Order: sequence, then structure tokens, then C-alpha cells
Amino acid sequence: MMTSPIKILVVGCGNMGASHALAYHQMDGFEICGLVARGDSKNELNSKLGADYPLFSSYEKALEACKPDAVCISTYPDTHEEYALMALDAGCHVFIEKPLADTVAGSERIVQAAQAANKKVVVGYILRHHPSWIKFIEIAQTLGKPLVMRMNLNQQSHGRMWDVHRNLMKSLSPIVDCGVHYIDVMCQMTQSKPEKVSAIGVRLTDDIPHDNYNYGQLQITFEDGSVGWYEAGWGPMISETAFFVKDVFGPKGAASIVAKEAGGSGKSDSVDDHTKTESIKIHHADINAANEFTKPDEWVETADEPDHNALCQREQAYFLKAIQSDIDLGQHLEDAINSLKVAFACDESVKTGEIVEIN
Repeated sequence: MMTSPIKILVVGCGNMGASHALAYHQMDGFEICGLVARGDSKNELNSKLGADYPLFSSYEKALEACKPDAVCISTYPDTHEEYALMALDAGCHVFIEKPLADTVAGSERIVQAAQAANKKVVVGYILRHHPSWIKFIEIAQTLGKPLVMRMNLNQQSHGRMWDVHRNLMKSLSPIVDCGVHYIDVMCQMTQSKPEKVSAIGVRLTDDIPHDNYNYGQLQITFEDGSVGWYEAGWGPMISETAFFVKDVFGPKGAASIVAKEAGGSGKSDSVDDHTKTESIKIHHADINAANEFTKPDEWVETADEPDHNALCQREQAYFLKAIQSDIDLGQHLEDAINSLKVAFACDESVKTGEIVEIN
């Protein structure tokens, strides 16, 4: 039986919006009915796609004119709640970039509205669709408990990316905006509840709001005794030394993402390189009577991994399936809210200097 393509309105035509629009443009299951952005990015995207999609500067007018079946929201986080609620009120399904909203309460309001409207909301947790990250998490779950998880993604941003990061920091800190990805990964690795957090942060430039900071590090303790840290810094002053750390170890050994190319100099603010793994190194802790290792390290090569645009296609294929097959997204949304709760608890810890318990 033939199914009509889903008419989708793309709101926000920057990095992520452009990648999602490319996916919709190439997929039979979607039909772009409009591109929305306040600036010239919508024109540039139309040209890049070789298309002539209707262009709008006003989201409200686009919703009214296009009457879409679904909306893709890739704008700055401080608009997420308002835009998602407007879409749901208009009877649309929603794909929304992480974080779901710029407050926990806002995220909960979106989920409640989706339930009331019986519409799907999928959050852009791109690593959940990456085969190598899925493998990395599976390996972590074989290393015993407790786990130690070490991750970062510092970005020596400059040029256009510094403009993007400064705009992001009008509403969120780096450890909230980026941290939700890796908090989500840690929760999957441990399959345990975060218990408490401690975090530090520092403001290294006058180019951002006085109540925000452009470098932060968070530490999480889980109920099963596992611990993890994540750090994120944005700006032209950020060091590129050891900016790409993705590492986990437990009683039985360790697993590490080793991305020699993506972790190289000049790659720290490249969106295309942020999800790359290239290879996973597995270390076995088994030793003999002489305390020598009994097994050699293993390498899992991931040379055929999908690039950034292909990952966005996988996300949108999941969104399409969620709509067409009526997938229950309850756990997906609960996970999105929980990772955001932890990230905001870390933000609170930075600002108060106190350890914050997770309720």
C-alpha cells in the first residue's frame, strides 16, 4: 500500500537544520513544504539542495501557510519549547534537536503536549543511531561494575563556529548543550541512575553573557558506584591538546575510541568529525601469576562508519518509522528529560559550588 510522503517544515537552516533538510530532500517518505530562518541561511540551503522550496522568515506564518504534517526544529535552544508547543498545537509531529528545551519544566511541557495531541516527538540524540557508538556502549557493558567513564569534546571554535557558540551560550552552557549526549551515553553504559553531580566552570571571555561560562567539567556518581566525567569548552582560547577523549574502564578491562584523524589538530570545531570513531581499542585486564596480561589488546575497526549527513538520515528514518509504525516513544522522551535534568544539576553545581543530589 502506498503511503503519502509526510509534509515537513524545516525550522532553522544552519548546521543541523541543513543536514536534516538534506535527509528529507533525499528520502521518499518526506516532502519538504518550507524552510524557515530569520537570515540568509534558508536561501543558501535552497541553493545547496538545488531546490525551490517555499521560504519563510516567520515560523508562525510558515505553520499557517504550509499546514505541515511534521516540523523539524533545529533552532537555538531558547526557542525549542515555544516552537515545539506551536507545532503540536497545529497537529504536527516534531523532530527537535537536543536539548529538548532550555529548562526541565519546558521539556516536560513538550512531552505532556505530545501525549495530549497523540503526536510523536523525537529528540536528536545522534549517537543513538551511530553503529560504532552502539558497539562502544555494548562493549562497556561487558567490563564489569563499577565503570569509570572519561569523555570530553573541547572545541577551539573560531570564525562562523564561534558565532554559533556565542549564540548558544545566550541560553545554555557547553556542558548542558553538549553534555546531554554524553550523559545519555553514560546512562546507557551503566544502566544505572545518576545519584549526584559535582561540576566546575569558568568564563574565559567577555564575549558571552555574564552569567554563563564557556568551559566546564562535570562529574557524575551513579547508584551502582560507577563514576564519569565530561568536559566541554568553546572558544578561540580553548586548547586542542586531548580535546577528543572517549574512554571507559571497569574491573575486566577498558574500551577507548581512538580517532586519529577526527582527533587531529584543527578538527576540534568540525561538526563532521564530532561523531567519528574510526576504531575502538579493547583492553583485557586478565593477568597471570606473574601479573602479565594474558590477552592482547583488540581493535575494532570502524572505517565504514556513516558520516554526519548519513547519521542524520538514520535519525530521520527513525522519525519516519516512529510516525508510520506508531512507535512508543515514552522511554525515548524519559531518557531525554533525565539527561537534561543531570546536565542542569551540573550547571547548578558550577554556580553554587555545591554537590547536587539527583532526585
